[in-house]
Amino acid sequence: MENKLIVSSSPHTRTPETIESIMTDVLIALFPVALVSVLLFGYQALLTIVIGTLAAMVTEALILRKKDIFGDGSAAVTGLLLALTLPPAPPWWVVVIGSVVAIGIGKHVYGGLGNNLFNPALVGRAVLLISWGTNLAGDVWALPQPFAFTADVSAVTAATPLVTQDVTLFELFLGNINGSLGEVSALALIIGALWLFYKGHIDWRIPGGFIGAVFVLGFLLGGGAYENALMTGLFHVLAGGVLLGAFFMATDMVTSPVTPRGRLIYGIGCGVVTMLVRLYGGYPEGVTFGILLMNGLTPLIDNLTVPRKFGEVKK
Repeated sequence: MENKLIVSSSPHTRTPETIESIMTDVLIALFPVALVSVLLFGYQALLTIVIGTLAAMVTEALILRKKDIFGDGSAAVTGLLLALTLPPAPPWWVVVIGSVVAIGIGKHVYGGLGNNLFNPALVGRAVLLISWGTNLAGDVWALPQPFAFTADVSAVTAATPLVTQDVTLFELFLGNINGSLGEVSALALIIGALWLFYKGHIDWRIPGGFIGAVFVLGFLLGGGAYENALMTGLFHVLAGGVLLGAFFMATDMVTSPVTPRGRLIYGIGCGVVTMLVRLYGGYPEGVTFGILLMNGLTPLIDNLTVPRKFGEVKK
């Protein structure tokens, strides 16, 4: 009777992946765009990244009463993502408040990791955008000064390409444009996304639906800002935070649908709301609002797209 049967609750499937390993992979995937932003905007971009990431980790450690500030790595990911949505040189206190709000309100007010309804980093950005919008919009976006690490990039500013639409698609793809830290290089974002695809942390449905909806609406309703509708559609994909949102925020495992059909619907919804804000709203960018709105609809989408049971007979 020494070998007793031990019964535990489901699920019983084991996987070598842990929360910490997944978060580490996300940090690795975000490294290329973080590196490019520092090369373009110098020490001020590095300070923004460090402050945002460190403030998020310390906030979570205080809430959980733990001495290990890295923990499972999710707070570091949240802080880094928030920093990448900000200009290169915002006031330090803006970055700190955003990280505290992201962790405290966006995450732990719901019960912590796995329970939050909305993407924490975007909750932090939304609060900053509404409360201190002058530090996150208008003409505050610093112009890049490649490899001038000690230069004061905040001295020369201009509106983002979404407002002026005076950059080429090649510049948008490679980088060297003004905007938030996570918007400056589509190539760096794609390289990071390929790592997440390789590791199996995301599939094509959410980013595919998101980017596809942005391209189609940009093609049909973009107004022909470029030579033709095709280029205008590509502009809306490459400019702003679409790629950052599609690959790294909309795909958040906690706040996105679990069913394949639901993920596609969710991704398309993110893209549609983003373009409605861009084309007809009061803000030049709508990625934050698109993802947060669809986060709120995730439980409904999951409920409506649950696969039918095998052998089920319609009533």
